[in-house]
Amino acid sequence: MSGDLQQARKRSYLFRGGWFQPISWMVAIVWLALVALPAGAQSYSTLYSFSGESDGLGPEVGVTMDRGGNLYGATVTGGYLGGNCQRQLGCGLVYKLTPHGSGWTLAPLYAFMGGSDGNMPLSRVVFGPDGALYGTTQFGGTGCQQDGGCGTIYRATPPATICRSVSCPWTETVIHRFDSSDGAVPVGDIIFDQSGNIYGTTSSGGTNNLGTVFQLNHSSGQWVLNTLLSFSYGNGGFPSSGVIFDQAGNLYGATGGGGNGYGVIYELSPSGSGWTDTTLYVFQGSADDGGDASGGLIFDAAGNLYGTTIAGGSDGQGTVFELSPSNGSWSINVLHSFTELGGGPLLASLTFDPAGNLYGVTTTGGLNEGGNVFELTPSNGGWTYSDLYDFPEGHGSPYGTLLWNNGTLYGTTQRGGTDNLGTVFEVTP
Repeated sequence: MSGDLQQARKRSYLFRGGWFQPISWMVAIVWLALVALPAGAQSYSTLYSFSGESDGLGPEVGVTMDRGGNLYGATVTGGYLGGNCQRQLGCGLVYKLTPHGSGWTLAPLYAFMGGSDGNMPLSRVVFGPDGALYGTTQFGGTGCQQDGGCGTIYRATPPATICRSVSCPWTETVIHRFDSSDGAVPVGDIIFDQSGNIYGTTSSGGTNNLGTVFQLNHSSGQWVLNTLLSFSYGNGGFPSSGVIFDQAGNLYGATGGGGNGYGVIYELSPSGSGWTDTTLYVFQGSADDGGDASGGLIFDAAGNLYGTTIAGGSDGQGTVFELSPSNGSWSINVLHSFTELGGGPLLASLTFDPAGNLYGVTTTGGLNEGGNVFELTPSNGGWTYSDLYDFPEGHGSPYGTLLWNNGTLYGTTQRGGTDNLGTVFEVTP
């Protein structure tokens, strides 16, 4: 295994704070007694607490909602107790949360088995044009066998007939297995174009073992991978988030490494039979921009890009930034610099509400250093920061991108809940 691939996988482990054991019932009671709703949040609720059994544990990747208001997500481990999993707790699973009375009911949809199957999903599940769920796993597949596989892209479909029981397993199909030459360690979210093709990134592998941007073409029932870009450090490296489209069909993404060592923002434009790579911005790791843009990007209606860094800024704790096009170039504006008290890795994309407010999470920031949910509101040419909710130390660590729906934010934490094995939560700003 190459040193670069090991480094990328080490980065993904470090980002997620390692693993943990269930807390004792006494500690759980003490923790529940201490949890109080901060003044900044109007409403916070835990929708589901994971137990580490058939429901999995460590739901780090956020959730997706269908038209019926059901939530879908994945846990990094848990589920299948056997097979070729690297951890005794299982290889992770895909789940569905359904509103039921005053609570929510979880149904495991598919448990990964390792080996040629997937292992440790570290991207959100998304609905494809065919109504199936798609996602990636960090490990599994057939390549990189000395470390459990280079990762997969999978498709999950519901039963063909109406399910009348509480739990109805879905059918999973691996539609691509990475082999290092075409990428490895896919940890960012994937997206679809109008033709049903899939786009995403790998955090390692490719020509220089620095990661790739890929396209998975669907034609005549077959999926064929096309590498759009292999990073070479000068143009970026080790991306841990996916890509997004603009209205013209160009792709945009961010990297945690490369450039001057602090990451870059890049654009890929279709050109003839290939894609042209353009570096839009190279981070300096300074107070004026930040460094290590490990979270994803989003657009506003005017075509400006927004993202986060986990380093740099006025206190070295990361930033929220805006990148704006101007006369053929792009300029950066730091909207907020996190402090030592309120900072912490920002590994997820930001989320807009219809009014133009931004929302995000930190994994170790907030008043209790357990991570927080924050809001940035445009005000008089600047942005006002509000701390909406602070998770207790050791009982939070939100990682995934927040989902906005009808005035409510939905997210996941790696820890917290009844057994301190992770939760799905909601916050109403």
